[in-house]
Amino acid sequence: MEVVIVPDARSGGALIAEGIADLLRRKPDALLGVATGSTPLPIYEALIAQVQAGSVDASRARIAQLDEYVGLPAGHPESYRSTVLRQVVEPLGLSADAFMGPDGSAEDVQAACVAYDQALAAAGGVDLQILGIGTDGHIGFNEPCSSLASRTRIKTLTEQTRVDNARFFDDDIDQVPHHVITQGIGTILEARHLVLLATGEGKADAVAATVEGPVAALVPASALQLHPHATVVVDEAAASKLKLADYFRHTYANKPSWQGI
Repeated sequence: MEVVIVPDARSGGALIAEGIADLLRRKPDALLGVATGSTPLPIYEALIAQVQAGSVDASRARIAQLDEYVGLPAGHPESYRSTVLRQVVEPLGLSADAFMGPDGSAEDVQAACVAYDQALAAAGGVDLQILGIGTDGHIGFNEPCSSLASRTRIKTLTEQTRVDNARFFDDDIDQVPHHVITQGIGTILEARHLVLLATGEGKADAVAATVEGPVAALVPASALQLHPHATVVVDEAAASKLKLADYFRHTYANKPSWQGI
């Protein structure tokens, strides 16, 4: 696991966007796994700026959704499908055909979960998966004590996660669904490169447990320690609880230029 400490969220977004751009230059039809929420927005903004400036061609890129609420209509503005289309797919100039995600409004949700895992495999697998992290250490919607071998499935959200997400529903927790479809930890770990961005002091404990704690289902993001190519990008506030912060700064400052993100 590589840990990169950056000054702020904007710097982290620019760094990750450059890594994505490098990937697209090597593999123009790369399958990019995207996360929703406020944390990854600087990534998308920086990547969109690169595309608009002509420094990278994303016209053949493909986009894969990480998770989706169960029960929201596909066109609901806060469904993750709508969010990804609005924040990533459309600004990059991609068509809806470039997008794939689980069907949270399916009549048979369990079958939809299996179908999405199969679709990811048929597409050749995710090349780079962007992740955020919850204050309790969840990734995707794999809440604490999720199986580290789990596949795409239905999960019940904790009240803390519903409270955290209420801001997207006019601060009304009653509007936040109780269930979601999420890629499982085992599914996430199949991506070729995992990139987690965390910003703000509120994520500091979760980051420290993920990076320096034991691998444990209690902290789902700690499973990144098992991945051969995982990058954790954190701002100074999110890095404030890391015991090895100085070591991480030293290793990144001396990183060979050919190694990339």
